[in-house]
Amino acid sequence: MGRLTGKVAIVTGASKGIGADIARGLAAEGASVVVNFASSRDGADKVVSQIAAQGGRAIAVQGNVAKESDIKRLFEETAKAFGKIDVLINNAGVYEFAPVTEFSETHFHRLFNTNVLGLLLASREAVRYFGIEGGSIINIGSSATSTTPPTSVVYTATKSAVDSITHVLSKELGPRNIRVNSINPGLIETEGTHDIGFIGGEWQKNREAQTPLGRTGQPGDITPIAVFLASEDSRWLTGEILYASGGLR
Repeated sequence: MGRLTGKVAIVTGASKGIGADIARGLAAEGASVVVNFASSRDGADKVVSQIAAQGGRAIAVQGNVAKESDIKRLFEETAKAFGKIDVLINNAGVYEFAPVTEFSETHFHRLFNTNVLGLLLASREAVRYFGIEGGSIINIGSSATSTTPPTSVVYTATKSAVDSITHVLSKELGPRNIRVNSINPGLIETEGTHDIGFIGGEWQKNREAQTPLGRTGQPGDITPIAVFLASEDSRWLTGEILYASGGLR
């Protein structure tokens, strides 16, 4: 039996990157997993197929986390398929860097709607579905809140909000045995970081030069931490911000 046998987990934004790897990791430990996606059904279906091939249970559910109706449907379909919900991984997020002289209202609302509003909507719904035994909410923040790189002002603001939300909700929900923690990765090699040019250029070189462990992270560096926070092994942890950045602060 795995550490998460009998648990049901929702992973938002799980069609690729960190979310996809976390979904596979939770399933490998015995959890039934809901792979949420906004637009990449092919990617989500691939993750579900990979989990099924290893003997796990998973379904894919489309939904934009920034839309209340989509969040409600996501949780309804999860409960219908698996009967309950124990773990929420708030992984869905967007990143786009721009100098303060060039940022726009569109840029601001795009990042805040997904990274902050979406996280709050999903967390609120999770609280409604968690049973009397409680549950675990795991947010995916960013080490940008510590390193504060130039041109990241809006993105870093969203992830600073995630840090604050983690602290507040850990206190608010603790009496209900709901734990709330955050994993704050550093630079991770994913499809997204390739697409925006972080991988293979000067940004990556500079980050690696400043990172004590001297390399770029991989999704597989984050997944074991998420499994730990979802499991009873972390039953005495809440309100924690775990920097998973190879030592870069």
